[in-house]
Amino acid sequence: MITKGFSGTLTDLHHGSFHPNHRTTLSHFFTKSPWEEETLLRKLQQWVLHRVERSSKRENQPIFVSIDDTICQKTKPSSRATHAIQGCDWHYSHAEKKSIWGHSLVWLMVHTMTQAFPFAFRLYDKTAGKSKGELAIEMLSSLDVSRPVYVLMDSWYPSKTLVGACLKKGFHVIAMLKTNRILYPKGTAIQAKEFAKSMEPRDTRLVTVGKERYRVYRYEGALNGLKDAVVLLAWKADQPMTPKHLHCVLSTDRELSDEEILRYYAARWSIECFFRQAKDQLKLDGYRVRGRRAVKRYWILVQLAYVYSMFESNSDFSDGLDLLRKRKW
Repeated sequence: MITKGFSGTLTDLHHGSFHPNHRTTLSHFFTKSPWEEETLLRKLQQWVLHRVERSSKRENQPIFVSIDDTICQKTKPSSRATHAIQGCDWHYSHAEKKSIWGHSLVWLMVHTMTQAFPFAFRLYDKTAGKSKGELAIEMLSSLDVSRPVYVLMDSWYPSKTLVGACLKKGFHVIAMLKTNRILYPKGTAIQAKEFAKSMEPRDTRLVTVGKERYRVYRYEGALNGLKDAVVLLAWKADQPMTPKHLHCVLSTDRELSDEEILRYYAARWSIECFFRQAKDQLKLDGYRVRGRRAVKRYWILVQLAYVYSMFESNSDFSDGLDLLRKRKW
């Protein structure tokens, strides 16, 4: 998987492994071999948590947990196909603004400000009756850490149930909200985007996060599903203060400053980087195996390859992968 030019096929795996046996043995490895993929995943998760907790203590920073989903696109089989890849369905892609055939995976990333590791994933199966939020709650339940935790998510995830599950575990939530979320300034219910229409630049303060500057209004109080939280109404400083350019960022931790909330939320970018790198370099979506268990085993091995590359360079995936590719095995 770490070899340059790997496409996801068993032929490529066999060629890169330098194994003398026929490549069908690799097919058996994914489909029939009795090795316990859950044990491998559990050991990998234990190592990741130990590594991230140690880094969090050393940097005196909280642990971040990012939640998001991605689609592994596959070719829609014909109606006469007898061996289609199991678990595929139509899933809407917000990036491409259309439905795509394939697997939808919900991922959980554990990280600090300096290093990020894929921790767990779940296949979103429409026929199983579990929402993506419920799958996220399942994965969060396996997190057992002693450091402060902030769960980061985009506007598709912060439901009352998921936020409540995070708070019950003692985790805070920082999430993007949809601009139609109901706020209660002075006890009056109003959508965030309608509330923002009454604001002028003088009602905001300038906040710098990295290279970006924002105009920020800080709301503290109730919103639908929460009795007391912070919502930042923010616009990029070089854009007009219109509903089109409005961003609403929730924080359940009222002690954080505006700068900290925006800086912490920006750390969610690590999961987007993981999706891109895992697909481009490790072919997370390139598998040709068809059985449900075989596909899951493939994803776990991609996760292992990603973490191993991070370990090799002491935190940078691309550097670690380059080092591994240059090594003579």
